Amino acid sequence: MYKHHQVTNRLLHSLSVSYRSYRWAKRLKLNTKAIARAGLLHDLFFYDCETKHEVGGKGHNFEHPRIALENAKKLTELSELECDIILKHMAGATRDVPKYAESWIVTLMDKQSCIAELTTGAFSFIYRHTVKAMDVAYKPNQMN
Repeated sequence: MYKHHQVTNRLLHSLSVSYRSYRWAKRLKLNTKAIARAGLLHDLFFYDCETKHEVGGKGHNFEHPRIALENAKKLTELSELECDIILKHMAGATRDVPKYAESWIVTLMDKQSCIAELTTGAFSFIYRHTVKAMDVAYKPNQMN
């Protein structure tokens, strides 16, 4: 399982992006099937993010959507919409501009999922270290 955003793995991240995007697509009466599929496939690359500097000449933000799209095409047939979603999900970090509303939604839900994952990870880290520190500082069963 590939670690993703330091606190989760790529599968859970992709499921989160797919689900969040699907819910928006349903609300907005957009293509729910394409958005859910592309959300699952948007980060389909097989290297650890720690070694991302070794991939391609233009950097991880530019290269990984292209790698994910190539990998997805090896697994299944994709529509033009699904290709656009996967290829352009890093809009804002790259110059790739999404062509469809569904592509914009996956782009935004990818960012929202990332923020949620990082926030959850930070709170978990703080909680673990605070509880550990409190355990060391306060031992109610020990009498001095």
